[in-house]
Amino acid sequence: MPLKDAKRAASHKTIQEVYQQAKKSSDFFQFSPSQLEDSLLISYYKSMVDAKAINERLLPVLKENGKKVKSLQELEQIIPFEEIEYSKDPNDIEKKLIKGFVTIQLKDLKELLIINIQNDELGYRKNNETENEFSVIGPKIGFIENINVNIHLLRKKIAVPELVFEEMKLGTLSKTEIAVAYIEGVTNPQYVQTVRQRIKDIDFDVIFDSSQIEQIFSDNSNTPFPIFLSTERIDRVVYAMISGQVAIFANGSPYIVTGPSTLLDFFISPEDYYLTWILGSFFRIIRILGVFFSMFSTSLYVAILTFHYEVIPGDLLQPLISSRAHVPFPPFLEAIFLEITIELLREAGARLPTKIGQTLGIVGGIVIGQASVEAALTSNILLIIVSLSALASFTTPIFKMSNAIRLLRFPLIILAALLGGFGIAIGFVLLLSHLLKLTSLGNPYMVPLYPFRFNSFRDSFLRSSYKNTTNRSPFLRPLSLVRYKPKENKDDSNEWA
Repeated sequence: MPLKDAKRAASHKTIQEVYQQAKKSSDFFQFSPSQLEDSLLISYYKSMVDAKAINERLLPVLKENGKKVKSLQELEQIIPFEEIEYSKDPNDIEKKLIKGFVTIQLKDLKELLIINIQNDELGYRKNNETENEFSVIGPKIGFIENINVNIHLLRKKIAVPELVFEEMKLGTLSKTEIAVAYIEGVTNPQYVQTVRQRIKDIDFDVIFDSSQIEQIFSDNSNTPFPIFLSTERIDRVVYAMISGQVAIFANGSPYIVTGPSTLLDFFISPEDYYLTWILGSFFRIIRILGVFFSMFSTSLYVAILTFHYEVIPGDLLQPLISSRAHVPFPPFLEAIFLEITIELLREAGARLPTKIGQTLGIVGGIVIGQASVEAALTSNILLIIVSLSALASFTTPIFKMSNAIRLLRFPLIILAALLGGFGIAIGFVLLLSHLLKLTSLGNPYMVPLYPFRFNSFRDSFLRSSYKNTTNRSPFLRPLSLVRYKPKENKDDSNEWA
């Protein structure tokens, strides 16, 4: 049922229908204590409640005195919790369950007892801030290695019963807990079924991280591009799910895999939505331009100095000649030497402790760069180009996409050295044809560019204002297109007339 139809029918729900919707999610528990199977029913979301309080304070009391209870008033007297209320409103019961309340229902009574046993501290600790996807503005709390905590954090952000988790085990030896999350009535069931089937088809011994799952059931494993988006940010996962995507949780991994993803998803930062749409669009364009500069700047330098001297402006020709006057290597070897040096510095900085790695990157870059120019191993102009190219690659918000861009520079440099500008054109055509063939859960990877979807450009290269993004992107084929309906500002100019 689409989400808008579900909301319309919510006011006519019964308590049993509330429970039936909740049972679709694996983290919903409903049971009767062994001694009270015929008289008592306890219901709650395990990811939202304090399980220790239920096991140590609630259940022992119910097992000891439950048989004597004949009414909710008597039940209230024996329960050792302060925040207790009565309710027979299905909508109120549904909201309280999602927030972390426990409901207790006596047989043949329509009224329920609702107890506040929510766990507000779960998931909030000192070391669960995002490390690799940092932003100046916005929430800093990210996912951690505990799948129950991650489910709790997501439920706090998407507090609707339509949020469904399907739990399963993966790994013949590790038996790793996996959870597939989606919003019923928004996410296309075809995506859910595809993910569910691919996970069931996986035959692997030990699952260490969610990135392994991403690689195993990827649409195409022979590509440097990430097919699914992997993130540690809560807000990015929330946005993906409300857009109609599926999220995959793995116990032991702080990274959540979402899909189907598109190429443009990897250049969108959650911070874009915390700034005004003008600033968000500007920074997004900067990232996209940075990617093109990072990929093609060094190869263009090699192609121009090797084959196409005529395109160099006259004013720039003299500085180029003087900078390369004492360099004994051709532009190709010069560029490869610098690119490999940058990659060595970057890799060494990533493997060392944070403070040492930062020092090594700064000092090593300055010392090696200056020494290379003075030793006539490279020109200072190429050093500037390669340095800017490395900086441009860091503008990509997703680390895996940044790695793909770093790798693609090398074949483009080789083609530029062999065939000049024609080789760069060949490399670009091959790259584009490869991207056009990629899919994510069967969805085209290049959409909305190909297939062309004009209506989806509102939140692609540019970040439109919230007034223009009321609908979800149609290329994801969501069951409900409408995200929200903003209220129009009324003209109050004549209010005091």
